[in-house]
Amino acid sequence: MQLVIEGVGKQYAGRGWALDGVSLTLTPGLTGLLGPNGAGKSTLMRILAALTRPTRGRVTWDGVDLAKDPDRLRAVLGYLPQDFGVYPHLSAVEFLEYIAAAKGLDPASAKRRIVELLEMVHLAEPRHRPLGGFSGGMRQRVGIAQALLNDPQLLIVDEPTAGLDPEERVRFRNLLLELAGTRIVLLSTHIVSDIEAAAERIAVLADGRVIADGTAEALLLAAEGHVWEVALPADQVASFRERHRIGTTQRRGEAVVARVVSDDAPHPHARTTPPTLEDAYLWHLDRARAAVRV
Repeated sequence: MQLVIEGVGKQYAGRGWALDGVSLTLTPGLTGLLGPNGAGKSTLMRILAALTRPTRGRVTWDGVDLAKDPDRLRAVLGYLPQDFGVYPHLSAVEFLEYIAAAKGLDPASAKRRIVELLEMVHLAEPRHRPLGGFSGGMRQRVGIAQALLNDPQLLIVDEPTAGLDPEERVRFRNLLLELAGTRIVLLSTHIVSDIEAAAERIAVLADGRVIADGTAEALLLAAEGHVWEVALPADQVASFRERHRIGTTQRRGEAVVARVVSDDAPHPHARTTPPTLEDAYLWHLDRARAAVRV
């Protein structure tokens, strides 16, 4: 089971390249695709879901080119798009029955599968309530249930936790981890904590290109020695931010302690500190953008 992305680029008329030479090989487990808004993540998700074709490059599923036979992948694909919507007057059961029919699934098998999935996503009790009354997290769980109707080998989820409260985000991440044991799961997000908690492998996308790819430990190791802590008077933080890349800040008495991503000491009293994944992410972004400027 393997999804191979080879030199994929996507150009939109009048908008330039949304993707430029993306190459990745995905195998079973959870891979996180991390990047800022506008990095090209959703464009890549749509290409992998066979909803649009790349301008150049190719995607293969177990050696079969998607451009030549997209149905080979669609048969084993589950997809939760960023803009997933529901019919508010339908219940969870009715909505899933509708999606199952649209996918051409056997009605009797679909009914049994729907019962299993609603139990899995903890929606068995409210299954007959109209979806319009569901919380954002509950709707996302309906979304993951519809993506799993055909028991997919490849599951793609695009920005699934945006707008969810912390409890719902944790529940959703845990569900994805459970699902990743026997299938390829690709989680696309700009929320670093979601990736840190769930992904075995992280690919960082910026300006349509993969700028880092590896385990969280590898990304952290690369940023070692490039993260600093410095205590500043509160009234100096704004001007300091104009000159340096500040990650998180923390108030300590009269001072503000800033985490700064920089190759060199940003202040005479700065001291190096072990990077967090957010620090490493910012460092990789800055390094890639500096390389483009050069």
